[in-house]
Amino acid sequence: MKLDKKNIIQFVKFQNSKKKLLTPGPASLLVENLLGIGPSFGRGDFNYDKVEAKVLNILKKISGHKKIIRLQGSASLALEVMILNFLRGNVLVVRTGVYSDRIYEMCKFAKKKFKNIKKIKYVDWKKIDYYKEKTNWVLACYVETSVGLKLPIKKLYNLKKRLRAKLALDATASIGLEKNHNFAEVIGYSSCKGLFGLTGAGFISFNQNPKNKINSFNLDIENHKNKKMTGPY
Repeated sequence: MKLDKKNIIQFVKFQNSKKKLLTPGPASLLVENLLGIGPSFGRGDFNYDKVEAKVLNILKKISGHKKIIRLQGSASLALEVMILNFLRGNVLVVRTGVYSDRIYEMCKFAKKKFKNIKKIKYVDWKKIDYYKEKTNWVLACYVETSVGLKLPIKKLYNLKKRLRAKLALDATASIGLEKNHNFAEVIGYSSCKGLFGLTGAGFISFNQNPKNKINSFNLDIENHKNKKMTGPY
């Protein structure tokens, strides 16, 4: 059966007209969201593997990282997996709003449960220019939608260089919209918002493999890398 794209466009327009939205996905619907949906199986499905490889390669080009892990779930899951598997030693979390509060709580859990993180400092973004303590990782949400804040990513890059640290980013609200994600060693984000995809896929992009050993099936990044659980079809 041949799809009538005109009818799909009209349907999407009608659905979106029900609510006035000033934000990109996941709330808004795109024609491509519907046209791209099809049956798939995560293992041994040639068509799915082909689409997945194409999407992941595009995402690596967008972020400027060499490696990427995809997982089924929200950006919050991707960020927790990122924090648990990558961050270690002394961590500086930049306070910007609600979403930085969330990654700060994830760091506290990681420190208590897995002990790779030794010390956490939570510092307001207005004070980071004066921060001098020994730091292994800087963690930030530099586009903080809860308060309408966007920090210059170069500012965070300069901070990590001055502290001789590494940079991890919550890129959920910036990926696909902002440049220079390659300034960070690792970022976590999801398929919605700036990527205009449907909700349900999380991604972690990086250059160097993580060193932490995480004794958890769902939270160990290696299990997502090796596709031991259902992926974001």
